[in-house]
Amino acid sequence: MEHFLTHAEQPVAASHARRASRAWPRWLRYTLPGAWVALLFACLAFTPSLLPRSGPFQGFVSGLSAAIGYGLGCLGAWLWREFADRPARTPGRRAWQGFFIVAAVALAGALVLGWHWQQRLRELMGMPSPGRAGYLLAPFVAAVFFFVIIAVGRGLRGVSRALATRLARHIGPRAARATSGLAVVVLTALVASGLLWDGLIAAADRTLEVQDTMTDEGVVPPSTALRSGGAGSRIPWDSLGREGRNFIGRGPSVEELSRFHGTAVKEPIRAYAGYASAPDAEARAALAVDDLERAGGFDRAYLLVVTTTGSGWVVPEAVDAFEYMTGGDSAIVAMQYSHLWSWLSVLVDQARARESGRALFDEVHERWSRLPPGKRPKLLVFGESLGSYGGETAFSGERDLANRTDGVLFVGPPNFNTLYRAFTDHRDPGSPEVEPIYRQGRIVRFSRRPGTNIPPATAPWGDSRVLYLLHPSDPIIWWSPHLLVKRPDWLREPRGDDVLGQMVWIPFVTFWQVTADLPLGMEVPAGHGHVYTAEHVDGWAALLRPEGWSADQTARLRDLLLARDASKND
Repeated sequence: MEHFLTHAEQPVAASHARRASRAWPRWLRYTLPGAWVALLFACLAFTPSLLPRSGPFQGFVSGLSAAIGYGLGCLGAWLWREFADRPARTPGRRAWQGFFIVAAVALAGALVLGWHWQQRLRELMGMPSPGRAGYLLAPFVAAVFFFVIIAVGRGLRGVSRALATRLARHIGPRAARATSGLAVVVLTALVASGLLWDGLIAAADRTLEVQDTMTDEGVVPPSTALRSGGAGSRIPWDSLGREGRNFIGRGPSVEELSRFHGTAVKEPIRAYAGYASAPDAEARAALAVDDLERAGGFDRAYLLVVTTTGSGWVVPEAVDAFEYMTGGDSAIVAMQYSHLWSWLSVLVDQARARESGRALFDEVHERWSRLPPGKRPKLLVFGESLGSYGGETAFSGERDLANRTDGVLFVGPPNFNTLYRAFTDHRDPGSPEVEPIYRQGRIVRFSRRPGTNIPPATAPWGDSRVLYLLHPSDPIIWWSPHLLVKRPDWLREPRGDDVLGQMVWIPFVTFWQVTADLPLGMEVPAGHGHVYTAEHVDGWAALLRPEGWSADQTARLRDLLLARDASKND
């Protein structure tokens, strides 16, 4: 408003504005340009993303977004003043009043629209509504996070100014300010990426390493010699880790398998090496395959190599479905390479996943290839989430996958998977990214719902098949740094069946929205996000095609796994 005052009135107005700003406590004083951009970012944080959020979590995302926006607004205003060679001006009372009126209307609108979109998302995924009361917490949580983050930033600015004052005694003022600012930025980055981030990862690793020594209720050492940790095994039960013991100590029994098939079946073989079982990936792989061979795994009809997720988790629905479908005439081998949760492993454990996946498959394939061709079991590969990334690394492309295996099932692949990315980027023209077709589906295919016809349904599919399962709402699949500046094809094309049509690409914002969805991937019902259950049954049915297996058996097994999953969540 000062721009429209006379020259005589401007000093008076500026004086009033300065007195008004000094009336506020220092920690409540903000710049108007920063506030406008913070408001914009806070409102954009309510736009649709892939997964539903609770009110408090939405508040956290909005508060952090607003703080980022405030910093960018202040930076932009400073750059403008520097290039225009203009001094900073204190905004008048009316400018702030206008801002607060717009902010109230905009935030109320964003909150209402955000609630509407959240309800639509929950309806798409069959989730109950949490009620409006919880969602109304979002603005208050956002305000808390915004104030805290800005306070931390101002503390760093204070450090920079104090350092500049000291440096100015020895060098020029401009050089002192530049040097101190650069020093604080560099030190903050080093602390954040080094001490804080590495410390967080190390603390999580230590905490989860302790949990790795625990054993879930009902899980006991096997008495059979057909499992690691059992009679005659070279791998101690205590070294398997928590998820390894779950894999070995659970699974369908011979009685359950026989009851399903209506006839006597074999007892499945399971071999596993934990993180503590051997000092490195190659040693763990050799130990796991030694135990597999000891138990007779190479004498079965089907042999499955599993690359686990970060914590060593073997997806129970995937391996149980495999054993049901093969009638127990199967062997499964896996090993652990980390203690971290899957979503965190995606960010920090890629190297170990790659090393582990390659070491285990190479060890299995080397011994499998020594057998006479007529005596070899069908060799299959499975990996979910980061496990699919590790599983891919043993192969160079589609022909290598087909030549060295009898079937591959990869589920929920991270966006940085080398082969997945190559197959998707070079998909046949006209096929969508959410369900691409690669080279007419001759070897590699993709499916959102494998119980239906897997496209291209009318084209021939070879004997050795590769199948990727992916949900349109799975943030693990779509998260990529490219979202910062490039609109992805999956947001150019018609949306997947559990993604809102109102979700659009916004530079920087969409990247942050999908990043915020990562820890929510397992908090949704089966069939959405990163929760895959019955899809494994249809996936294996498409790959294995066991003799005598029927569509009715597929439906029965699918219902069995869904019912079991529902009982676990009750």
